[in-house]
Amino acid sequence: MDEIERIKKDMELFTKNIKEVESIKISAGEDNIIHMARNYAQDTNYYLENQDNYTAFGCITYAHGLLDAVRLLHHLI
Repeated sequence: MDEIERIKKDMELFTKNIKEVESIKISAGEDNIIHMARNYAQDTNYYLENQDNYTAFGCITYAHGLLDAVRLLHHLI
């Protein structure tokens, strides 16, 4: 698997996980974290389009970390 395929696979996993989080009751603070995670996921697409795969991978990794923090609080991990 090359780096672009890896990033796209991570983006698909993020999409799956964000849907899971959207189905639960979250606090306002958690909503802010989820908003930040979505922004980083969107940044991933920007950097992929500009062929900056290193930064794209960093963005999707950070998005997963933020989302996983909320998932962990709700015992979804």
